[in-house]
Amino acid sequence: MQLHIDTENSVLRCAGQVFDPWALCWKTQDDAVSDVTLRPVDAQEAVQWLFQTQKVRQVPVAVIGAKVASDEDCEVAEALGKALAETGYTLMTGGRTGVMEASSRGAYEAGGLVLGLLPGDEFETANTYVSVPLATGIGPTRNSVIARSARLLIAVGGGYGTITEMAYGLHYDRPVFALPSAPVVPDVVRCDDVEALLPKVARAFLGLSPDA
Repeated sequence: MQLHIDTENSVLRCAGQVFDPWALCWKTQDDAVSDVTLRPVDAQEAVQWLFQTQKVRQVPVAVIGAKVASDEDCEVAEALGKALAETGYTLMTGGRTGVMEASSRGAYEAGGLVLGLLPGDEFETANTYVSVPLATGIGPTRNSVIARSARLLIAVGGGYGTITEMAYGLHYDRPVFALPSAPVVPDVVRCDDVEALLPKVARAFLGLSPDA
């Protein structure tokens, strides 16, 4: 299904529907539209346009991964955080070290908003790049809260804790993506790199199938 920006009415259209950027859902609209006002775009272009021109409900994108991570995973996570922030997404992580800190740094330095959902009782345990530290005091249970709160989840590296978050995401019907170093979990969409990931994330954020 082709996405179009309706330049006259300033809405995103797809197959007779318009996207509500606050409700984050598609709504049927049968009014006649001139093809002259429609500009075809891909999902990434559509999401960037929404963030630049509309008031979008900031349901976060979660990046998950190990608190002790390899240099390579941290490099990938930082690039991912940067790309997400430059698109316009709000980033959410577990707020600590490793992949969480690297993705937070990438997003923060790109001017993005970074939420950190902390397992402990005090906000001071967040890494320095977390804009909004949320101390939950619920320990590992916060993995479930991250999965429930996110629009979608992206795994970079990780072990059992990351697998738990991926499983929670699937259980809550959230789109879950994985870069090559992440654990292999059935029904998770795997991507070779950040560049290949971004269009799929955009489609998922729009409530469309990431593989269409």
